[in-house]
Amino acid sequence: MSVASIIFFLVFLIPLIGLLIWVMRQDKRKGKIGLYVLSFIVVFGVWFMYLMTKGK
Repeated sequence: MSVASIIFFLVFLIPLIGLLIWVMRQDKRKGKIGLYVLSFIVVFGVWFMYLMTKGK
């Protein structure tokens, strides 16, 4: 693993997973809010990746 991958995991991925677990535990409707947050992040990530690579 490169240094950039380690920084990504430490700074972004681990807190994101913790936030999603916390949101899903707070939700009384069987974790629907956590699923909405996760789907928004995935859609935004795909859109941002497409935008930055200019569709290549």
